[in-house]
Amino acid sequence: MKLSEDGKMQRNRKSSRCGCRAYMRIVKCADFNVPEWRVTAFSNIHNHELLKANEVCLLPAYCTITPDDKARICMFAKAGMSVRQMLRLMELEKGVKLGCLPFTEIDVRNLLQSFRNVNRDNDPIDLIAMCKKLKDENPNFQYDFKLDGHNRLEHIAWTYASSVQLYVSFGDAVIFDTTHRLDAYDMLLGVWAGVENHGMTTFFGCVLLRDENIQSFSWGLKTFLGFMKGKAPQTLLTDQNMWLKEAIAIEMPETKHAFSICHIISKFSDWFSVLLGSRYDDWKSDFYRLYGLELLEEFEEEWREMIDKYGLHGNKHIIRLYALRTFWALPFLRPYLFAGLTSLCQSETTTTFIQRILSAQSLLDRFVEQVAEVVEFNDRGSKQKQRRKSQKVCLKTGSPIESHAATVLTPYAFGKLQEELLLAPQYASFVVDEGCFEVKHHTQMDGGCEVICVLCEEQISCSCHHFEFSGILCRHVLLVLSSNNCFHIPDPYLPSRWRLNSSSSINPLSNATRQHSEKIQLLESLTSALIAESIETKERLDVACEQTAMVLSRIKDLPRTTQSANDIVYNCPSDLILPEVEDADGIVQSFTMGTSHEPLTSGKLKDRRPRDGIDITRKRRHYSDSCCGHFEHDSSDCPMMEGDNLNGDALGYI
Repeated sequence: MKLSEDGKMQRNRKSSRCGCRAYMRIVKCADFNVPEWRVTAFSNIHNHELLKANEVCLLPAYCTITPDDKARICMFAKAGMSVRQMLRLMELEKGVKLGCLPFTEIDVRNLLQSFRNVNRDNDPIDLIAMCKKLKDENPNFQYDFKLDGHNRLEHIAWTYASSVQLYVSFGDAVIFDTTHRLDAYDMLLGVWAGVENHGMTTFFGCVLLRDENIQSFSWGLKTFLGFMKGKAPQTLLTDQNMWLKEAIAIEMPETKHAFSICHIISKFSDWFSVLLGSRYDDWKSDFYRLYGLELLEEFEEEWREMIDKYGLHGNKHIIRLYALRTFWALPFLRPYLFAGLTSLCQSETTTTFIQRILSAQSLLDRFVEQVAEVVEFNDRGSKQKQRRKSQKVCLKTGSPIESHAATVLTPYAFGKLQEELLLAPQYASFVVDEGCFEVKHHTQMDGGCEVICVLCEEQISCSCHHFEFSGILCRHVLLVLSSNNCFHIPDPYLPSRWRLNSSSSINPLSNATRQHSEKIQLLESLTSALIAESIETKERLDVACEQTAMVLSRIKDLPRTTQSANDIVYNCPSDLILPEVEDADGIVQSFTMGTSHEPLTSGKLKDRRPRDGIDITRKRRHYSDSCCGHFEHDSSDCPMMEGDNLNGDALGYI
């Protein structure tokens, strides 16, 4: 038995003999008092195959980490970098090829583990004390944990009150990232996140797991569902982890599980670059094209052609990718709502957010609080960005549909819809049957998309599944709506998750909401405008709070009896101004509500300056009271007012 410096026994490595006659004999000589090693005998006769040159470095004798490299790895770990990031950075620093460092990922993980064994100050059990402290300060903070048989922390998960509230509105599509480890505690870090109505990453919860297996992931998923009162997401995006895949199938059977394409693509270089050589870039281009196809039949056919073209029939990675195609290929995912989470841009944003969380481990004595500060900083940045964007929205098409959407959707969602509107004129629609249309690009002779549009029943669908996938109507549907003289988007196709005021307090499926959908949209727009105008100065904010409290008190005094939509009269204050909308020519248009119909304003708006003791508000160009403000036709035959029993005042916000 070998004895270490601290007196503890170390295991002996087993030595196996196979009768190989290769050997080298060396002796130590000390001529003239200078020690020297000399080779006295050598035989290179082997009775087995030798390792390849690129595999020799994997032998334990060659996997050495110099003291300088150990110091750098320790510094990288404190900075919150993952092991893979450390290896890639050191490869670039040393100028070696991918995977040609003298040590492997396992060696680095073992080194980090040895650091942790030396320093036992970072006890994971302290996390429980942190969470208990936060729970005492805020009863809405939630956490749960599990101890093993030795009373050591095995798993812990937590979420914040604001995260639970955000999940109510934006928990339909969720990312569960488990690709990072919290090295200080030697635990797997899992982060639940999503995207809110302004396109910003939002935090839902965090979990630390001791082991990476089905039981650990099942505990994490159960705990998360408990935090969110049993509400499972419609879709869940993860990395390609088979244990996690099995756990999701057990704990969230109704949730559509998908793999992040970014995590799959990151492995392509290792899998195919050497195999395909100079054809690797061409293969990647073909793969990206396959990934983005719309029809399942096209995907299956072109996948076979790609296999034949590059001779990948027996490749194990290709076989596995095809077997799991329903988890990553867009033709199989489009019928499900992912709200843009599958895009590369959103994936990078989420990764950046998680890196901020990892950086919090530099202060382990208050790690949970640090994560809360990261979440709060992210939310604050989101609100500032939202405030800047909501000031001006640029109209580019002159379409009434565009004007309507600008008052309902957030600038982020409106931008996505506007992209589809700008592309719609490139397509042609043909009536196939009543309520059924074929829409194809002007350069297409065959194919196209099938659009079902029955406006009287508010039934709209397209074979491209763009709305189901993103929550934004596609160019094909928008073309059909315009061609059929529909001047606004039906309410069910402006999802609450993309609206200016996404709130779970209003159930979009309730009968009352359906009856008063137009007026609810009006109220949402007025509320958004009230906030945008009030936050500019403290005086405005004080007046807004005071007046809003009075209005709310008056509403509470009114009886709760149910009235028909036609019997309810809304009287809106005349001085509320909705967010400015700027058209493509730079002309700012300000939508207003009031007793006098003042739909649009031409020219640049000037700052409000008191003149002769009078507060000069924005100057407006007045149209005739019989004009709705869109095409200067008479309001009696305006298609937007037809059948709604609404006057021009009630539609001034469109």
